[in-house]
Amino acid sequence: MLDELARIGRDPATNGYVRDAWSAADLELREWFRGEAARRGLDVHEDRNGNLWAWWGDPSRRAGVVTGSHLDSVRQGGAFDGPLGVVSAFAALDVLKNRDFVPGRPLGIACFSDEEGARFGVPCMGSRLLTGVLDPERALGLTDDEGDTLADVMAGAGRKPQAIGRDDETLAMVATFVELHVEQGRGLVELGAPVGVASAIWPHGRWRFDFRGEANHAGTTRLVDRDDPMLPFARMVLAARETATTHGVVATVGKVRVSPNNANAVPGSVSAWLDVRGAREEDVRAVVGELARGVEVSEESWTPVVDFDAALRDRVAAVAGHAPVLPTGAGHDAGILASAGVPSAMVFVRNPTGVSHSPQEHAEPEDCEAGVVALANVLEDLCR
Repeated sequence: MLDELARIGRDPATNGYVRDAWSAADLELREWFRGEAARRGLDVHEDRNGNLWAWWGDPSRRAGVVTGSHLDSVRQGGAFDGPLGVVSAFAALDVLKNRDFVPGRPLGIACFSDEEGARFGVPCMGSRLLTGVLDPERALGLTDDEGDTLADVMAGAGRKPQAIGRDDETLAMVATFVELHVEQGRGLVELGAPVGVASAIWPHGRWRFDFRGEANHAGTTRLVDRDDPMLPFARMVLAARETATTHGVVATVGKVRVSPNNANAVPGSVSAWLDVRGAREEDVRAVVGELARGVEVSEESWTPVVDFDAALRDRVAAVAGHAPVLPTGAGHDAGILASAGVPSAMVFVRNPTGVSHSPQEHAEPEDCEAGVVALANVLEDLCR
């Protein structure tokens, strides 16, 4: 299944993936999901926020156990972040059927929409809308790099943007959620384990810094006469590294938009996106507060610390072969559902390089298979 997905949205120049939400690649991935579900006799439902659900059993009669992840990617991302969780969900179901296991409650596979937030800037869009964390009006007004709104894009894909928002009917079908994901770090490498279980997700957020200046000619404007927003932007980038080090967190400026973006012009404005993550919310907030002095800043997303349900975490770890438990600084749909009160857990598969959000992202086949077996065992236990 991973081989089948490998061609979709792949950039031949870099071998990275560009799978923006509601793009042609994303729509093709959605059809792939429907096809895999149909081959297994599963009933597929797309909720009003664009999340896909494939069910073995009827969740309207009794809430079920759900696994899955997402299929979209960051721009120039890797092959495993998201797809490994969806593919492993289908493979785990195959394992259970080969065992002649009959679940005592419905078993679902989810594919969440726009988990990465690459197109509209807000991560976990599908699960945030589903749980009501994200205001629908704000979401519909978000624009991509071309100036198209989410409302425009969803309508163009044949969906009903006016219907998005908290979906209690769909949420009522989910009793427990378990997400498998490639580890985005080297924790399991250092522990010498192919599979692990998440204890918590660090608090994290994204902030947009807007620096205003005056556009002018690069050759005729004296340095003393310039109002160049690139200078305070550059100082902010350097200060972010220093301030993050002081507070023991990680801070990243990974996206910049310059206007008018001409090589022979002093910029008129610079917008930069700051991502900050750490073990403690107060440290994350302190970094942003120090960097925001005298600058126009807007918070685009915030996720508080997520401590996964301890009983479920320990149960999953035990069933998954007494897998080690470790925290992560990466955000996931499982974290959004857990914060909304849905008992959730995460299973990680070892990443030998620790590299993620890059074409170098990797997981060995034997570790992926170990992840599938662990997930199947967990689902079998939870579905009894």
